[in-house]
Amino acid sequence: MDQKGSPLMTDIQTRKPFLTGRGLIKRYGRVTAIDNADFDLYPGEILAVIGDNGAGKSSLIKAISGAIRPDEGEIRMDGELVQFASPIEARKAGIETVYQNLALSPALSIADNMFLGREIRKPGFMGKVLRKLDHAAMERMAREKLSELGLMTIQNINQAVETLSGGQRQGVAVARAAAFGSKVIILDEPTAALGVKESRRVLELILDVRSRGIPIVLISHNMPHVFEIADRIHIHRLGKRLTVINPKDYTMSDAVAFMTGAKAPEPIAA
Repeated sequence: MDQKGSPLMTDIQTRKPFLTGRGLIKRYGRVTAIDNADFDLYPGEILAVIGDNGAGKSSLIKAISGAIRPDEGEIRMDGELVQFASPIEARKAGIETVYQNLALSPALSIADNMFLGREIRKPGFMGKVLRKLDHAAMERMAREKLSELGLMTIQNINQAVETLSGGQRQGVAVARAAAFGSKVIILDEPTAALGVKESRRVLELILDVRSRGIPIVLISHNMPHVFEIADRIHIHRLGKRLTVINPKDYTMSDAVAFMTGAKAPEPIAA
């Protein structure tokens, strides 16, 4: 590990990937969105996935998170073959995805959003028969998770999400993913439409989550952010993985050149 708690590239190369995709193909009629794509995510790393618009990176992530089913290829988690028929199945397996629109309900409270679809019921007769929710337990757990990630600048756990700033909403979404994403967290453009200060806090949150040993997939167009926090960068082009680079060995200009086809990368060694 380096001084920031990031797994060194030499360490990553000697370990087995935790989540892999091999030969993934997804077609929509005559359009091939994923063209024999490969994917590797190692334990405890931040893997950035970048690519030009239409490169197929979103389809790749959707295949991994269960939002779509690939026509061909295989996905393995910790060496075991997995087939997710829906995002719910991927969530049950420990893969949490935070999409760019956050998928939060603005009118509900922070605690209610944290447990949306995973509500805790009261023990005994009240919960099993009358299906009463245990609001106290959910509020307590939500407060604990937000505190762990340093988000208790939010004073009232029962305030509506619509009253929060953009950065605070992103924090709630990341905290929810960290609370339930026991194995992998996928973040889709987490700093999009945020100001400088809020973006900084979200990046710190991502590093905090990674420090807990949870591997993170970061999809982003923000090159400075990618090069700042990513351990490896997966470059996607024309529906497949073009190469994987170490951000310490390349510049942002190199990455853009690879994405656009202006420059050919060396064979994958990462």
